Amino acid sequence: MPVLILPSGHARTELPKALARFRAESAAAQPLIFGSHRKPEAVVIPFELYTSLLPAIEELEIAQLVRERSAEGPARPLSELATEVGLDPNDYQ
Repeated sequence: MPVLILPSGHARTELPKALARFRAESAAAQPLIFGSHRKPEAVVIPFELYTSLLPAIEELEIAQLVRERSAEGPARPLSELATEVGLDPNDYQ
Protein backbone atom coordinates (compact mmCIF):
# COMPACT_ATOMS: atom_id res chain seq x y z
CA MET A 1 0.00 0.00 0.00
CA PRO A 2 1.54 3.35 -1.00
CA VAL A 3 2.15 5.78 1.84
CA LEU A 4 0.90 9.35 1.51
CA ILE A 5 3.39 11.82 2.96
CA LEU A 6 1.93 15.26 3.51
CA PRO A 7 3.80 18.55 3.74
CA SER A 8 3.78 19.88 7.30
CA GLY A 9 1.33 22.69 6.56
CA HIS A 10 -1.09 20.30 4.89
CA ALA A 11 -0.79 17.86 7.79
CA ARG A 12 -1.95 20.60 10.15
CA THR A 13 -5.19 20.98 8.20
CA GLU A 14 -5.62 17.19 7.92
CA LEU A 15 -5.26 16.58 11.66
CA PRO A 16 -8.99 16.92 12.45
CA LYS A 17 -9.76 14.32 9.75
CA ALA A 18 -7.09 12.00 11.19
CA LEU A 19 -8.63 12.33 14.66
CA ALA A 20 -12.04 11.45 13.23
CA ARG A 21 -10.49 8.34 11.61
CA PHE A 22 -8.81 7.40 14.89
CA ARG A 23 -12.14 7.66 16.72
CA ALA A 24 -13.96 5.60 14.10
CA GLU A 25 -11.32 2.99 13.32
CA SER A 26 -9.25 2.94 16.52
CA ALA A 27 -5.83 1.24 16.22
CA ALA A 28 -6.57 0.15 12.64
CA ALA A 29 -6.82 3.74 11.36
CA GLN A 30 -4.32 4.96 8.79
CA PRO A 31 -1.67 7.17 10.42
CA LEU A 32 -0.98 10.76 9.44
CA ILE A 33 2.55 10.90 8.00
CA PHE A 34 4.20 14.19 7.17
CA GLY A 35 7.52 15.86 6.50
CA SER A 36 9.41 18.27 4.36
CA HIS A 37 9.78 17.69 0.61
CA ARG A 38 7.62 14.54 0.84
CA LYS A 39 10.28 12.92 3.02
CA PRO A 40 8.63 11.15 5.99
CA GLU A 41 9.79 12.82 9.21
CA ALA A 42 6.94 12.31 11.68
CA VAL A 43 3.81 10.25 12.16
CA VAL A 44 0.64 10.66 14.20
CA ILE A 45 -0.97 7.37 15.20
CA PRO A 46 -4.05 6.43 17.22
CA PHE A 47 -3.38 6.42 20.96
CA GLU A 48 -4.66 2.85 21.24
CA LEU A 49 -2.01 1.74 18.74
CA TYR A 50 0.65 3.69 20.61
CA THR A 51 -0.19 2.02 23.92
CA SER A 52 -0.10 -1.41 22.31
CA LEU A 53 3.35 -0.62 20.86
CA LEU A 54 4.82 0.65 24.14
CA PRO A 55 6.07 -2.76 25.37
CA ALA A 56 7.92 -3.31 22.07
CA ILE A 57 9.35 0.22 22.18
CA GLU A 58 10.60 -0.35 25.72
CA GLU A 59 12.20 -3.66 24.68
CA LEU A 60 14.01 -1.90 21.83
CA GLU A 61 15.26 0.81 24.21
CA ILE A 62 16.49 -1.82 26.70
CA ALA A 63 18.20 -3.79 23.91
CA GLN A 64 19.99 -0.62 22.75
CA LEU A 65 21.15 0.10 26.30
CA VAL A 66 22.44 -3.48 26.67
CA ARG A 67 24.34 -3.19 23.37
CA GLU A 68 25.92 0.11 24.45
CA ARG A 69 26.94 -1.23 27.85
CA SER A 70 28.24 -4.48 26.37
CA ALA A 71 30.44 -2.49 23.99
CA GLU A 72 32.02 -0.75 27.00
CA GLY A 73 33.63 -4.01 28.08
CA PRO A 74 33.02 -6.71 30.66
CA ALA A 75 30.89 -6.08 33.73
CA ARG A 76 32.58 -5.28 37.03
CA PRO A 77 31.41 -6.44 40.45
CA LEU A 78 29.51 -3.83 42.47
CA SER A 79 31.89 -4.37 45.38
CA GLU A 80 34.79 -3.33 43.16
CA LEU A 81 33.01 -0.14 42.09
CA ALA A 82 32.05 0.67 45.69
CA THR A 83 35.65 0.32 46.82
CA GLU A 84 36.79 2.47 43.91
CA VAL A 85 34.61 5.40 45.05
CA GLY A 86 35.57 4.98 48.71
CA LEU A 87 32.60 3.01 50.04
CA ASP A 88 32.74 -0.14 52.11
CA PRO A 89 30.78 -2.81 50.16
CA ASN A 90 29.98 -4.58 53.44
CA ASP A 91 27.81 -1.62 54.46
CA TYR A 92 25.36 -2.47 51.68
CA GLN A 93 24.79 -6.19 52.23
